[in-house]
Amino acid sequence: METLDAVQAVLRERMSGLICPELLGFENETKTLHDVIERTAAFGESNSILLIGPRGTGKSTLLKKILDDLNKDKRITRNLQTVYLNGLLQTDDKIALKEITQQLELENTVDGRVFGSFAENLRFLLDSLKSGDQLSSKPVLFVLEEFDLFAHHKNQTLLYNLFDIAQSAQTPLCVVGLTCRLDVIELLEKRVKSRFSHRQIYLFNKQSFKEFVYVFQTYLQLNQDKTIEVKDSKFVKKWNTEVEKLAKESAMLDILRRQFNTNKDIRALLNLMVIPVGRLSHTHQYLLSSDFIDSFRHHSIDSKAAILHGISVLELCLVIAMSHLNEIYDGEPFNFEMVYNEYRKFSERRSSMQKFDRAVVMKAFEHLQQLELIMPLDNSSVRIQKEYRLMALLLDKSQILETLQKYPNCPTEIKQWAQSAVLT
Repeated sequence: METLDAVQAVLRERMSGLICPELLGFENETKTLHDVIERTAAFGESNSILLIGPRGTGKSTLLKKILDDLNKDKRITRNLQTVYLNGLLQTDDKIALKEITQQLELENTVDGRVFGSFAENLRFLLDSLKSGDQLSSKPVLFVLEEFDLFAHHKNQTLLYNLFDIAQSAQTPLCVVGLTCRLDVIELLEKRVKSRFSHRQIYLFNKQSFKEFVYVFQTYLQLNQDKTIEVKDSKFVKKWNTEVEKLAKESAMLDILRRQFNTNKDIRALLNLMVIPVGRLSHTHQYLLSSDFIDSFRHHSIDSKAAILHGISVLELCLVIAMSHLNEIYDGEPFNFEMVYNEYRKFSERRSSMQKFDRAVVMKAFEHLQQLELIMPLDNSSVRIQKEYRLMALLLDKSQILETLQKYPNCPTEIKQWAQSAVLT
């Protein structure tokens, strides 16, 4: 039982990003960033660089692995000071400066001093780390996550001063920015842009399905992590064998293929592992493909289809009427009058259920708009009678048919209407 608890603890650490197995396909990018940071840490060379790529491509993971690698060198560990800033947390330069002071542990040095400007304050902080000439000054690594948000700060003072110090080599300084905005350079002011080194590394997820399966296996196998201390080596060997078998099962490969086609993001893959790992116990010691099938089903719930389960029968009739209108007019927008006319034809010809007044139907139509199942296409500032406002249905016919199978006590005639050809 203790062995299983230790296994669960390690897997949870991996899923939370505390332990990072190897990244595939970024060898050149890793070498470039490693060299830039190493030159600052070991030789006092100032640099600035941007890591650019969509969310989930591994920007933070890549940086973390490089820093872990560099920290194996005791000389670098002793000298390099690292400051982490995040554009979502440090929303202005004053907060950012306070955070820099705390992370450099210079609160006592600054205490009581009055500075004339932001630049003077920042320069004083960095000067406080000096212990002689440039070579004996402590190098500082600034990691700016959500870099594009710092570009929205007033006058971009923080970015200007960091790039200015890096360019003038007054203090060994390396600025690493992480952002998902591909146009981030266009956000920088001219004076900031001129001081930036224009080194940029673009990260895009280029994994093949075979590599995706390998990553899945790597995250779950225990021997990949040298820090693990599971005493039962027989269990570890058996666990790794079971994971290898799991990764070759057709049901598991089908789930991984669907996940790969939906989202290649490694974080999404880790989320898929959370439920199966949580189910491990003394009666359920190994991961099964059925656990991943349940997990995939849980994570791929259609939010729009889930909303449909809670609407009234009248509102469901209106959604079906809109679906028919989409078929008649080949996806062209519709208005309330058209939907009401379609609903009225159905209620008069086929339905033995209660018929609703026009005002009640209008209320149901407006409720569907509030639920964002339909969307107005015209400008809200243009004054048009609400009955004639053009709308678009935000649901696919397959979603409607799937909902009807699970809708509680759904009248048979409504199911038949949804599946039938368009009424004439």
